[in-house]
Amino acid sequence: MIEVEVRGDIEQALRLLKKKLQLDGVKKELKRREYYEKPSAKRRRKQAEAKRKLRKLQIRMERDA
Repeated sequence: MIEVEVRGDIEQALRLLKKKLQLDGVKKELKRREYYEKPSAKRRRKQAEAKRKLRKLQIRMERDA
């Protein structure tokens, strides 16, 4: 559960809440679950995410070396 303490400025608390939701991936998950995703599309998306994650890791490793 994500909690945000409000100390006077509600606008700032809302911005902080949105930032926390984005960092936790809740926003992305809600968007993804908005419509039904066929199993084949789900597989393709997961493979693409895995490739992206691997590529990102390789770039980081090259940069650090």
